[in-house]
Amino acid sequence: MDPKSAEFTADNPLHILGFVFEELSATRVSGRLTVTDKCCQPFKVLHGGVSALIAEGLASLGAGIASGYKRVAGVHLSIHHIRPAALGESVFAESFPVSVGKNIQVWEVRLWKTKETEKKKMISTSRVTLLSSLPVPDHAKDSLDQLKKFVSKL
Repeated sequence: MDPKSAEFTADNPLHILGFVFEELSATRVSGRLTVTDKCCQPFKVLHGGVSALIAEGLASLGAGIASGYKRVAGVHLSIHHIRPAALGESVFAESFPVSVGKNIQVWEVRLWKTKETEKKKMISTSRVTLLSSLPVPDHAKDSLDQLKKFVSKL
């Protein structure tokens, strides 16, 4: 993996797990993940911490875009695990803003397991509160340019 690639910049931990973004905007962030051994707990179902990682990642990216590509920082995550997603199943994740203020944003994140022959079933629902509009450190400014390029390609 090229550390200068857009996927690396967008969210390296999600990229490592195989998460693929479908939409990145100030009003919606979505993507997919196939449940593999990398993201399972010992009982071969999606680890709850991975669901939380997806929630934090999607909300942070959306909030960063909504703030005009300022730095954001999560300050609270609340997650409800509803049902498991088993090894090999496909997971669809979507995030959207509940409130976008100058300094605080709140994003809702929902994870669904999907099968081509079945209706999607909710796995988890989360709320992420983020501090927004933080200054971007000089050493990270090139990451923002790469993120903007990635967003423009989706």
